[in-house]
Amino acid sequence: MTLSYGDRLTAAVAERGPLCVGIDPHPAILSAWDLPADAAGLERCARGLVEALGETVPVFKPQSAFFEAHGAAGIAVLERTLTDIADSGALSLLDVKRGDIGSTMDAYAAAYLSDGSPLAADAITLSPYLGFGSLRGAIDLAAEQARGVYVLALTSNPEALELQHAVTARGVGVAQSIIDAAAEANSRAGSGAGAQLGHVGLVVGATIGRTGIDFAAVNGSILAPGLGAQGAGAADLIDVFGSALPLVLPSMSREVLSAGPEPEALRAAARRAAGEMKALSGVGVSFQSSRK
Repeated sequence: MTLSYGDRLTAAVAERGPLCVGIDPHPAILSAWDLPADAAGLERCARGLVEALGETVPVFKPQSAFFEAHGAAGIAVLERTLTDIADSGALSLLDVKRGDIGSTMDAYAAAYLSDGSPLAADAITLSPYLGFGSLRGAIDLAAEQARGVYVLALTSNPEALELQHAVTARGVGVAQSIIDAAAEANSRAGSGAGAQLGHVGLVVGATIGRTGIDFAAVNGSILAPGLGAQGAGAADLIDVFGSALPLVLPSMSREVLSAGPEPEALRAAARRAAGEMKALSGVGVSFQSSRK
């Protein structure tokens, strides 16, 4: 029997610690690694990172845009990078932020969440701003295929305030309505409060500070980008997530990537980042405690 995404994430974090490392091979990183800004440089960076950290990091998050920028050659590198991640025993969380309706959303879901697809990842990011219900096809397929989705809820870019902090016709904040819908989807899939970690997670920026948002019923992983070079520290997670801290999967990219290209330097940067997360009492505890 195939383990659910929640169970596989729980096991990976329990074994390797609560840290997601972003694979963001943008031109500045390629230059810093003394690599050409082409598909060959992209491959040496992305696959080199996985080779260096694959046995110690629980989750890698490739940013699809930096691969897509190189056309078919870049997509081929992404396919090979996803294979490397799987072979290393880590989980892949592909940052694609897809969001559409009907058959188009279903096609995106098939591309990234179906067994046998060359771009299939363990989990992907989704945008709910055509309505949370528009994501149903991807959410259902993820459950069927024992994969996960992370839905954008509260992002750290300043433009997000106008939309995500607005109030719906029901008198509920937009972000809170997305979080509540994710909780309901997990409950529908049989992973309600007190059950195993659900397959529908959230993306919530680590730099947003206190918002009054209620995460109590989510029972899913909360990806928290923005740590390190983007300004947030481990202690900021307490302000943002409060009692939901045990569900948080902290994410770093530039903080680790900028240490490269030497493998040992990358490993040292990842160890420092993981150590900061482990030192923060409570983060990732739900993932680990459910394995005991």
